[in-house]
Amino acid sequence: MSRFFSEKFASLIPYTPGEQPRERKFIKLNTNESPFSPSPKAIRSAAEAAGRLQLYSDPTCKVLAEKVAERYDISPDEVILTNGSDEVLNFAFMAYCDKDHPAAFADITYGFYKVFAQLHNIPYTEVPLRADFSVGVEDYIGIHKTIFIANPNAPTGKTISPGDVERILQSNPDNVVIIDEAYVDFGAESCVPLIKKYDNLLVTQTFSKSRSMAGARLGFGIGCAKLIADLHTIRYSTNPYNVNSMTMAAGIGVMEDEAYTRKNCQTVCENRAFTAAELKKMGFEMTDSMANFIFARHPAVGGGVLYTKLKERGILVRHFEKPRIEDYNRITVGTRDEMNALLGAVRQILEENL
Repeated sequence: MSRFFSEKFASLIPYTPGEQPRERKFIKLNTNESPFSPSPKAIRSAAEAAGRLQLYSDPTCKVLAEKVAERYDISPDEVILTNGSDEVLNFAFMAYCDKDHPAAFADITYGFYKVFAQLHNIPYTEVPLRADFSVGVEDYIGIHKTIFIANPNAPTGKTISPGDVERILQSNPDNVVIIDEAYVDFGAESCVPLIKKYDNLLVTQTFSKSRSMAGARLGFGIGCAKLIADLHTIRYSTNPYNVNSMTMAAGIGVMEDEAYTRKNCQTVCENRAFTAAELKKMGFEMTDSMANFIFARHPAVGGGVLYTKLKERGILVRHFEKPRIEDYNRITVGTRDEMNALLGAVRQILEENL
């Protein structure tokens, strides 16, 4: 770092994105992207918007907010559109956390929570997952902190029920509870309906996974109108044109093609079940994932070894070096051809190492 870098950020450890290699062609099963192109309607809408890029995008995201509101049976003033769901999560840390309202999140979860807490100098508690990697709901009851829960969790893919979320909300009435539903469309149950009952619930989602728009950077938050107004205050104080015109148009297009999204999600779920069953036949152990990835380990081959040998064969998965999960790899669910290629490579690796 330079000698000019602020001392307040000197110890900041930034988030590490998944590999995005350019030097060779890989089968990318490491960053939970969709294996499918965006909806054709989204592509056409984005192309049309390209002809108007000399103009600023609509800072209110009015049409897209109305489309999202219609999809989730809420009011447009109960939704905020952001530059990926990372941005709405960042806004939530800024709006609802400080020295009097510390943050709490799992010790094994989305890595950006810890980065945001450190970035904004917010006290935080990492709550250990249980031995089976499930969220211990009781650990969040009445803790009186701003709570962040990824549901389904990443990288484990495990979920808690809306009923359990409701218990957490009821026991922390004076703190906001943020439920990060980036992977909810692959079989989990959303907590969005609970915003009608609880003014301390913020639900975040993304267009990156189920809607095939990771490269467009589009996310959203849903909560009561007063919570969303808080977040708009932060947004208008940082970047009011946070969603660009082409992304906004693509988002409108994909919201108008819900059948395309549902079909792709169903295919991912089928490929997840197929791949999990085949891996189990080879001796792998895994969590019961409700996301578009599988979190698995083999008792005879270390996670780092498997990651490296797959990469040598042109297949990328995600390996984490944290002690509790260093034997695991997170494997994005791709097309059936991609999953068959993965399975074939894994069989070769096991034959060579067993």
